[in-house]
Amino acid sequence: MQKGFVMTTPFDPANLAYNAQGLVPAIAQDAESGEVLMMAWMNAEAVARTLETGRVTYWSRSRQAFWIKGETSGHVQELVSLRVDCDRDCLLMQVNQTGPACHTGRRTCFYTEVVDGSEVELMAPL
Repeated sequence: MQKGFVMTTPFDPANLAYNAQGLVPAIAQDAESGEVLMMAWMNAEAVARTLETGRVTYWSRSRQAFWIKGETSGHVQELVSLRVDCDRDCLLMQVNQTGPACHTGRRTCFYTEVVDGSEVELMAPL
C-alpha cells in the first residue's frame, strides 16, 4: 500500500465482476511464504461466507455446491486477507494453509513446470 494513502469503502461481494456463470477466480496464496497454492472459483455467497467465517469457501463447478476447504480432508485454509484486483474480476486470498492445498496431496497445485518443452514434476505428494 502506498505510504500515507488509505481509502476505506464498504465491501459488497455483489459488486465484483463475475463471469457469465456468476463466478470469479480466487487465488489462494500462503500468507507467510507468498507461495501460490491454488486457484478455484467463488460466487458472491462463497465470498460472503469466507468473510463471515474466516474459513475459505469455494463454489464447486462439478458438484454445483459450496465446499469449505479442508471440511473433509482437514487441509484447512484460514483467511488472513482478501484482495480484489483492479478490474474487480479476480480475488487474491492470503491464507494460513494446514496440510497440502492440492487434492493430489501436494503443498501447491502448481507442482508442474514446463522446461524446454517438457513437463517436469517439481514435488511429490506429502
